[in-house]
Amino acid sequence: MSDPIPMSGPDLTPAEIEAVTAVLHTPHLSFGPRLTEFETQLAAYVGARHAVAVSSGTAGLHLVVIAAGVRDGDLVITTPFSFIASANCILYERGIPVFVDVDPVTGNMDPALVAEAVHDIAHSPPTANRWLPHALRSQPAATSGRLKAILPVHAFGQPADMAPIQDTARQHGLSVIEDACEALGAAYQGCRAGTLGDAAVLAFYPNKQITTGEGGMIVTDNDDWAALFRSLRNQGRDVFDVWLNHTRLGYNYRLDEMSAALGLAQLQRIDELLARRAQVAAWYDERLSELAWVKQPAIIPTTTRMSWFVYVVQIEPPTSRDEVMRRLADAGIPSRPYFTPIHLQPFYRQRFGYQRGDFPVTEHLGDVSLALPFSSRMSQAQVDQVYEQLRAAGHAAGH
Repeated sequence: MSDPIPMSGPDLTPAEIEAVTAVLHTPHLSFGPRLTEFETQLAAYVGARHAVAVSSGTAGLHLVVIAAGVRDGDLVITTPFSFIASANCILYERGIPVFVDVDPVTGNMDPALVAEAVHDIAHSPPTANRWLPHALRSQPAATSGRLKAILPVHAFGQPADMAPIQDTARQHGLSVIEDACEALGAAYQGCRAGTLGDAAVLAFYPNKQITTGEGGMIVTDNDDWAALFRSLRNQGRDVFDVWLNHTRLGYNYRLDEMSAALGLAQLQRIDELLARRAQVAAWYDERLSELAWVKQPAIIPTTTRMSWFVYVVQIEPPTSRDEVMRRLADAGIPSRPYFTPIHLQPFYRQRFGYQRGDFPVTEHLGDVSLALPFSSRMSQAQVDQVYEQLRAAGHAAGH
């Protein structure tokens, strides 16, 4: 019997193990030279002036929301088709996520809807209400703040259509918070993900393109924001503060030296890791083209480099995605629905009154999308095995 195929996993070599072990022989387990070097090299790779390492992508998004000035009742335009952290980070500062539906091909925010929502909220109070969560439409005091930012997400490693989003933001004086947590190495119209907003956040969870175990990185060209991020991640201590003096409310969002050493070693292999992921995606593309009821991921013209984070297909009705998923599991093949729409998560339903029908494209994608096993360590034989079991599952499910 062949070894089980994992859903995902890190791609580690002896070089990473040696890099982490070497830290344990030094006195620097936090804020040491590896952290500084990791930030310097990551900034250079992305093409940003500053990189600030933090304990997770979620922590990074939280700090950028703070820098954008989001406070009680302020509004941030974002997507309901994402990992939940991209909306939760707004709530941490008592802001309000304002969702707009997504493009059916990429799953990224529809820039035309972004422009429409921003215009209505800024200039047309009578029609602005329709963009707000149901539970807040009759509570003017709950949304007494201003529209502050747009937070696009690069779903699955493909950049959102950023040019029109940037135009909308400039016209209305809004910050752009780029959630690039799934898109390290991706490029939009020749520009790297991470350079398409006022600040961007990358993440290094074990299933990401590179990993630090847990961890993230904020990248920006804004000198003041970078200084703020460095203070906020370290309990609010500023560079001029003496020991145990803290200028502002801060957080323990530091990245430790061992994690930084792991990330630095992984970053040396970034081109190899991205190429391996692209090869696995190409194997999937070739095999799954034989299944008419499976819709493969599409790369749009503005994406000049796809950074494969996950491989997500759509199971075309009447074939049931959930039934296919169950049958794959019975055959020992893991798979996941990807994503469950944020507005249909229990907390968002209860707090904001969202219901099915609010964002039809997002909900359709949530019903039919299926993430297949994917990592840079997958072999062609493993992809073939997933394909065979997927074909059998689809046949058994009635296709």
